[in-house]
This record gives sequence, C-alpha cells and structure tokens, in this order.
Amino acid sequence: MSDLKDKKCVPCEGNIPPFNADEIHKYLKKVDGWEVFEDKIDGFHLIKNFKFDNFLQSQEFVNKVGAIAELEGHHPDLWFGWGYARIKIYTHAIKGLAESDFILAAKIDQISNA
Repeated sequence: MSDLKDKKCVPCEGNIPPFNADEIHKYLKKVDGWEVFEDKIDGFHLIKNFKFDNFLQSQEFVNKVGAIAELEGHHPDLWFGWGYARIKIYTHAIKGLAESDFILAAKIDQISNA
C-alpha cells in the first residue's frame, strides 16, 4: 500500500460500510498521534490536538488545514484558539471511519511537521 499522504480522498455517499476495529487499528499505525474515539451519534472518529506558541500560529495552521480539506473535498471539524488547534475527522455519510479519513490525517500530519 502506498503512503497515505500520496493518495487522494474519495467522496463517500454512504454506499460503503465504516471501518471495523481491525481496519481502524491497521490504518492508525500509518498516522502520527491521532486518537480514535467513539460516540453514539458519529460512530468512530479521529481526533488530534496540536500546540502552538501563539494565536497567529494556530490560525495559520488551521488555514492550511482548510486549504487541504478543500482540495481533498473532505472537511474535518476544527477548533482553535491561542496556542492550540483540535481536529476531528470522520465520514459523516457512514457515521464512522474510512480510508479517506486517514488520508486526510496523513496530509495534516505533513503540514504539522513542516
């Protein structure tokens, strides 16, 4: 399997099942520091917290994430403020995780490590 960061997110219209726990753990090894959470509304999702030195760095990071999300056609939930950003990724249409969620996470990891 090629590097996730080199793949393209595929739009999901709900016609696939969400990843099961085994698939999630397999893909989780391919991204850096993302955690998996489950809730009754959204199913499984990925969350990662990022730390910055000030508000401007947080804002610049979130703007870069937004640009990637637009290019990929896959939009995470974003929270940010002075010195932090929090990102939640999942596929709304299937109420869970699919490969595209991990692709987006890998692309976000690239900019956070730059």
